Amino acid sequence: MNLGQHALESVVARLREGQGLRGKRLIRQAARALRASAGAIHNGDDAAALPDPDGGYSLLAAEGMLPAFVAREPYFAGLCAVMTNVSDIAAMGGRPRAIVDVLLASDDEAQTEAILEGLVAGARMFGVPIVGGHTGRHAAGACLAAAVLGKAQRLITSFDARPGEVILACIDVRGGFRAESNNFDATTGREPAEIRAQLELLPQLAEAGLVRAGKDISMAGLVGTLLMLLETSGCGARLDLAAVPAPELVPSPVRWLEAFPSFGYLLAVAPDQCDQVASRFHALGIAAAPIAQLCEGRALEVVHRGEQCRYWDLGREPLMGFAPHEEASHA
Repeated sequence: MNLGQHALESVVARLREGQGLRGKRLIRQAARALRASAGAIHNGDDAAALPDPDGGYSLLAAEGMLPAFVAREPYFAGLCAVMTNVSDIAAMGGRPRAIVDVLLASDDEAQTEAILEGLVAGARMFGVPIVGGHTGRHAAGACLAAAVLGKAQRLITSFDARPGEVILACIDVRGGFRAESNNFDATTGREPAEIRAQLELLPQLAEAGLVRAGKDISMAGLVGTLLMLLETSGCGARLDLAAVPAPELVPSPVRWLEAFPSFGYLLAVAPDQCDQVASRFHALGIAAAPIAQLCEGRALEVVHRGEQCRYWDLGREPLMGFAPHEEASHA
């Protein structure tokens, strides 16, 4: 992508103070409080991976929709409650099995109907049933959350990226931003079969042994999501913003780098397998390009056409507070 007239340092400064990344910093408190309750499961992944006695893993994840988002776009919020959960399962190399939702409805019956229609549309689009949940009333405004159960044979995790690997950004750039939000919608109006085929790539790549580490691009945006992956994997990276896939018309570089895409993943791939993995996404119309090189250390350096700037040094300042496996085992 092109930064235009924006200086790299100003872009990096704005990204560091973005609302999505600030939300990830709040995870530190939960990480400290709940670490002991997780047992043998390492918090910090897109979904909890529970080993199954018969092989593979059961995956469990949950997502909450911001009340302002639900109030502003009730139908799309319902759809996103399904989409974000399904994306978390795919990011782990899994396939979704079922969803449960929690809806505290406002007194606005039309809003409630729109939320429910969005949930049903998401279930149909992604081919995952909504099998139950909880419904109640919250007169001050609607609240919506959902949880998903999935299954993986081989995992893609946030903990297994290694120095020497390449970060492949795989993003569907065929869409547009919804109003003034950072939600980039590449899903609405698409055929369910196409959407499901795209998501199926992730477990296929995991089962083929081509990808074992990665994350879906979250509300922290592309750069923030990469930082999250580095924190749990215990390595650093050099990110080239010029290589980041982007739509033809981008309102601003910061907005795109903070965007929450309908389909967006950062995958750690061996250099000699990068083209093979990228071609699988290209075949389905997904932009896929190597954007970063993983290295030793704990810093994320950002470069763009000869400029360089340090985005974050995890050795000095943690983000979420989740340690890599080897550090956690000695804590």
